[in-house]
Amino acid sequence: MIRNDALDRLPVRQAVPELLTALEERGAAVLYAPPGTGKTTLVPLALAGLIGDGPRRRVLVAEPRRMAVRAAARRMAWLLGEEVGEAVGFSVRGERRTGPATLVEVVTTGVLLQRLQRDPELAGVDVVLLDECHERHLDADTAMAFLVDVRATLRPELKLIAASATSDAEAWAQLLTVLDGSGPAPIVWGKGEGHGYRVHFAAPPAGIRPSHGTWVDPALLRHVAATVRLACERHAGDVLCFLPGTGEIARTAGMLADLDAEVFQLHGRAPAAVQDAVLKGAEPGGRRRVILATSVAESSLTVPGVRIVVDSGLAREPRMDHARGLGSLATVAVSIAGATQRSGRSGREAFGVVYRCWAEADDGRRARFPSPEIEIADLASFALRTACWGDPSAQGLALLDAPPAGAMAAARSVLTAIGAVDEEGRATDRGVRMSRLGVHPRLARALLDGAPEVGARRAAEVVALLSEEPPREYGDDLTAAWRAARRGVDGYGARWKAEARRLERSAGEAASGVGRGDGGGGLAGGGEDVVAGLVTAFAFPERVARAREGSGFLMVSGTGAELAEGSGLGSASWLAVAVADRTARSATARVRLAAVVDEDVARAAAGHLLASGEEVHWEDGDVVARSVSRLGAVELAARPLRDGADPVLVRAALLDGLRRERLGLLRWSRESEELRQRLGFLHRVLGDPWPEVSEEALLGRADEWLEPELSRARRRADLGRIDAGQALGRLLPWATGEAGRLDELAPERIQVPSGSRIRVDYSGEQPVLAVKLQEMFGLAETPRVAAGTPVVVHLLSPAGRPAAVTADLASFWRDGYRAVRAELRGRYPRHPWPEDPAGAEPTRHTSARLRRER
Repeated sequence: MIRNDALDRLPVRQAVPELLTALEERGAAVLYAPPGTGKTTLVPLALAGLIGDGPRRRVLVAEPRRMAVRAAARRMAWLLGEEVGEAVGFSVRGERRTGPATLVEVVTTGVLLQRLQRDPELAGVDVVLLDECHERHLDADTAMAFLVDVRATLRPELKLIAASATSDAEAWAQLLTVLDGSGPAPIVWGKGEGHGYRVHFAAPPAGIRPSHGTWVDPALLRHVAATVRLACERHAGDVLCFLPGTGEIARTAGMLADLDAEVFQLHGRAPAAVQDAVLKGAEPGGRRRVILATSVAESSLTVPGVRIVVDSGLAREPRMDHARGLGSLATVAVSIAGATQRSGRSGREAFGVVYRCWAEADDGRRARFPSPEIEIADLASFALRTACWGDPSAQGLALLDAPPAGAMAAARSVLTAIGAVDEEGRATDRGVRMSRLGVHPRLARALLDGAPEVGARRAAEVVALLSEEPPREYGDDLTAAWRAARRGVDGYGARWKAEARRLERSAGEAASGVGRGDGGGGLAGGGEDVVAGLVTAFAFPERVARAREGSGFLMVSGTGAELAEGSGLGSASWLAVAVADRTARSATARVRLAAVVDEDVARAAAGHLLASGEEVHWEDGDVVARSVSRLGAVELAARPLRDGADPVLVRAALLDGLRRERLGLLRWSRESEELRQRLGFLHRVLGDPWPEVSEEALLGRADEWLEPELSRARRRADLGRIDAGQALGRLLPWATGEAGRLDELAPERIQVPSGSRIRVDYSGEQPVLAVKLQEMFGLAETPRVAAGTPVVVHLLSPAGRPAAVTADLASFWRDGYRAVRAELRGRYPRHPWPEDPAGAEPTRHTSARLRRER
């Protein structure tokens, strides 16, 4: 019997007539309805004609998560007074509960995509409702783009609804522009806010450190646990507490172990029994419940009995290091839209209360919406789907956000390497088979290529392990995790077994007509460690890693990798890394799950990265020339090249040595250094055509001034024989004739009045002439060089010690000489110290010798 009383209490019912009218008139609509108003459960029943007096239609409802699919189907069946599988059914990967009378089928967006790719017309389906669009999951965005394309080209009568619980409805309306050219799809605004709720801000104590990677400050978790306790003391009803991940849930559960309540841990990997118990609600008179949940409970779920929401304020988003092929999770502040969704869980059945574990002043600084997954995630699956759809670039698809060019290029590179697309990005027959397996293209490759080698069943079991990472308590050894999953009776083990059976069937279907799929290869009888390693290496060839001297591993991609302390994999020579992550603050990746392999398996899986050739480089202060065999970045074998190394490679290595160890590798005589200083002075005061001779400039022009000696050099010692001064001469402006003026513009020496030719020092900002004071008697004007630049005269005592510095001799003779004379004539009485230096005879000698020479 239909539960009309429950249906009548759902506020969205008032919007159903307008929605049905919009669909009849325009064929597409956006439904905005706040959390808790019934859009997920009542609207599909009305669309299908199961309530009300509308015509019977077949309706597909797409949800982002498996838990939401089951919950929504169960709730709708309950509203109809039926069991799941009758008028309302559901399908998730590996499980389907529908029957001949099913009119409403709830599916994951992943299942919807699989159906669209097998049957783009969705034969027999009248309406598709894409729920929770605001969450911006990549599968949901892709499904909507494909559905818009189907309406435009194949089935204009197919009706589409984008359902959102946040205020981004206008963007979806633009995307769903209707076919009659009348503009954006209509927006139907559902009224009501459920039963409402009150928000309290519970700011954490000072000193909480920012989250990074998957690390969350334990002090924040203690604050969240304390807030849960506070909420339990102040209010009645069950508590739903949002935390970013399973690790934080487990730690917070430990802090609440003594709480007088039944504590549940709800996440995507929770056992089905736990999920069912949470969604069923407490028994009458039972204990209070505290549900610690990830974002799986944000939307599409009504958790009975919940009156209180405690929000940690954190969420997890995927991140992709496209250069290294490593994915990771980042802990971020939940968006305003996400916080609103979470808060709405408190008011589903009665007026609720919300505790937000952040300061009210920080509330407005949060992002309005979560980051679209298309902008931050691995796009290999997306790129394969669009290639199979016939639009490899995705430029013709109706997407709210275009995929980043770099991420698409990285995805196409992966797909090309595994044979899923051709050089133009078009899907190959092999790629089409991969797309139908329902797993990441890398895992599809491992299944297709692994099944003939090790058997479809064993390949499917390993791929099932890789498609959903085993619980951390299974350890980091993939083979051991395989055994644990096989004998396990936990929720993961049950899901793994179902997925392995599905993949085994799929492998057989994909292999039909294209070769054996029953395990006829040479490794069919190999041990589990061999099988696990080969299949993993097929999936992630660039993550095959060899042990490094000392500690750690080096992946063939060039990324270093470390095992957790105490790992049993530490003695392995080679690993095939299944799961690894690398935070922005770490130079190496942390291995989470891997299988032991040998070099033969590594070569077989990553053979496209195998290369041999000469390697000539600068190492430990000299040129090293070797013949090397490599698997990507991993060196397999090497032998020295005594003679005959490629001169081009040798020259490049020498240039690299110069860049590393600088120009001191050349032979610099005093004359060479002085020439460089003179040229540097001329470049500063005159500019072109006089060359810049800084170290960076000279290294940048090595081709011009170090040839032909550089091309004849073979090792470090040969660089040391190159006369740097002679080589520098090649940079002089010979073509313009200016080179001939070098001695005029920047003379090496200047003749002073005594007749001495004194060397000019160009090493500083201004040229310096260091000369004995008495040798400058009679010279009224300061000597000048290029562009009239006066030299700085360092006037020395007879013993060669500094007595005075001037750039204006005339002024010195007039104003400064008298004081210097008074000091020096007492120290050096045997030398002439005339009162009038401008008219005196310059000399290098004593007064007595000067008299004799006269």
